[in-house]
Amino acid sequence: MTPGAPSDRCAAPRRVVAIGGGTGLPGVLHGLRELVDASSTSNLTAIVAMSDDGGSSGRLRRARGMPPPGDVRNCLLALSAEEDLLTGLFQHRYDDGAELKGHNLGNLILAALAEQTGSFMKAVEVSSRVLRTVGRILPVTLDDVRLEATTRDGDVVYGETAINASGEAIREVRLSPANAAPAPGVVEAIREADLVALGPGSLYTSLLPNLALPEVARALRETSAVRVLVGNLVTECGEPHDLGLAGHLRAVRQQGGDVVDALLVHDGEIPADVRERYRDEGAIPLDPPQPGELDIHVFSRCLVARGPKLRHESLATAEGLLAAWQAVNTAKMMEAP
Repeated sequence: MTPGAPSDRCAAPRRVVAIGGGTGLPGVLHGLRELVDASSTSNLTAIVAMSDDGGSSGRLRRARGMPPPGDVRNCLLALSAEEDLLTGLFQHRYDDGAELKGHNLGNLILAALAEQTGSFMKAVEVSSRVLRTVGRILPVTLDDVRLEATTRDGDVVYGETAINASGEAIREVRLSPANAAPAPGVVEAIREADLVALGPGSLYTSLLPNLALPEVARALRETSAVRVLVGNLVTECGEPHDLGLAGHLRAVRQQGGDVVDALLVHDGEIPADVRERYRDEGAIPLDPPQPGELDIHVFSRCLVARGPKLRHESLATAEGLLAAWQAVNTAKMMEAP
């Protein structure tokens, strides 16, 4: 090997962890499952936020005293090898009936398995076997946590649903209780990872709630993994229009400390009519940062999927993550004595 040249291990990360929630995390997982070695379930791990208190998940959480299953269900399906009948069943939503209306069958299955096995973690494991998932899904915590937010005006908003509905600019978020513990395997997965992907997804309700667990934030600060923040495509509820991707990075650092090595952002044309429609809805498409604006590696590529909505294209995002990992890892090796 030529002195100073990257070794073969730079070709691809062996263990990848993706952290988030909402619709962003499943999209990334769907792309990563095509690129990451699936010979071991520990090679790809999803760590999922557990503060959802709305819809079917919120109803089951209140009625059955269980963690919210919705985001976990979506990650199971994103990593599933069963493309047809089973995934369709897990996604089936009841449209009528006083008791069942609005419930998702996959959520009910996870609830039933949790009661039968005595453990939400076991319910996820059983569902993973049934759906033949690539990798594993870990709730970030099994504690009954509630998301709280302080607005820029100093008001306190309680609960994820209320935070999303408030429309107020958020200054910070936290979990109650503050001493909530990570679920088994979460800290270990982060510490043993080669690559950690953060986001995309709602900054305040999908990403930062994971970092609000002190042990998770500490593991992210101390891991030797390359940590890549996937930039969102548009602003969301609770985000000031002037926040921008640089502001997203500041918010992540404020919540978790030094937990980001690189930023992966979309750089490409967004049709004028799409931009205008999002502006009419109060959302501003996020442009890539200016050269030299940030003190970390910035990787730009076209990440937008085709369609009327701004969504990350799964495979392009996964490929961008691996490219960022390789570049940062190689730079670290070149700098090493």
